[in-house]
Amino acid sequence: MARDYYGILGVSKNATDQEIKRAYRKLARELHPDVNPSEDAQQRFSEVTTAYEVLSDPQKRKIVDLGGDPLDNGAGAGGARDPFAGFGGLGDIMDAFFGAATGGGRGRGPRSRVQPGSDALIRIALTLEECATGVDKEITVDTAVLCDLCRGAGTAEGATVKTCDTCGGQGEIQSVQRSFLGQVVTARPCPVCRGFGEVITDPCQQCGGDGRVRARRDVVAKIPPGVGDGMRIRLSGQGEVGPGGGPAGDLYVEVDEAPHEVFVREGHDLHCNFRIPMTTAALGATVPLETLIDGEHEIDIEPGTQPNTELVLQGKGMPRLRSSGRVDGRGDLHVHIDVAVPSKLDDEQSDLLRELARLRGEEASTLSGNGSKHGGGLFSKLRAKSR
Repeated sequence: MARDYYGILGVSKNATDQEIKRAYRKLARELHPDVNPSEDAQQRFSEVTTAYEVLSDPQKRKIVDLGGDPLDNGAGAGGARDPFAGFGGLGDIMDAFFGAATGGGRGRGPRSRVQPGSDALIRIALTLEECATGVDKEITVDTAVLCDLCRGAGTAEGATVKTCDTCGGQGEIQSVQRSFLGQVVTARPCPVCRGFGEVITDPCQQCGGDGRVRARRDVVAKIPPGVGDGMRIRLSGQGEVGPGGGPAGDLYVEVDEAPHEVFVREGHDLHCNFRIPMTTAALGATVPLETLIDGEHEIDIEPGTQPNTELVLQGKGMPRLRSSGRVDGRGDLHVHIDVAVPSKLDDEQSDLLRELARLRGEEASTLSGNGSKHGGGLFSKLRAKSR
């Protein structure tokens, strides 16, 4: 079913171009996101802008008046749409491309001054803790905002626009050239009104007729838990306001994750080195470990733990961020054990270690060149095998 573009703007089907334009400007001032930030107002502003763009285009308006929808490219419930529904017949189709001997072809009509704004990108630095827990980050962006003096109209207070004398309000200049097919009509944007079909004779002194100005404003970006380096968060409608006060684009916030002094991130998992004394590795103990998110956590060191032993703490890593923005579980924390060998011993400590070595049969005189007792090392076996 075709949309009621006239009803959206609140005008009759017999409304003039000026009445349609006035109705749009009135609604745009009330519904613009910078004036009314509610989601309902943003949706309504988008509908109003679309309706104005359709009804301000002569060809699209003709399709609407014939009961069609120029923005509906699919088939309706009653069957496939006629691709030539916007034209009166074959002659109208040909006239759109080739001019007759006594007349010119039809152009696309003037384009709207109201255009959608561009998207913007900004990078922010986050710590690993902020990436793990999420944070509301206030950022300052330099962007185009709605002109608060003319509210996007581009004209000075009380001033109106004037129909372009050069193109007669059509927004384009047509020229006729002869070819083997007959007279071919070509069109180009009007150089005076730049294709708008109207000229602002008294522009707004603040925006110069553009309907928007450059300004700095603060935006709060809600960073969800689990984001990583290079990820982008989309802030809908927080980009640049379009020319003529058109709907704003989106703002994309790209994450720049700073390295951490303790933890190394690998996807959803975290890795860290944990240094323990030689005696703890030999005897075993329960020791505290400071995690990234959960605070202090006790880990069990088994007696006889060797260097480079890896302990895995399940569910103590980074949150798993899905494409929908929902957090679904967490990765693991990998603890790599580093055994510290004492380098400075006093006499009493040295005597105790010598006594331990004697009791364990590990005196230096009993070790072979490769560190094994009784000469049973790898190199000794290889030599014996080669004889």
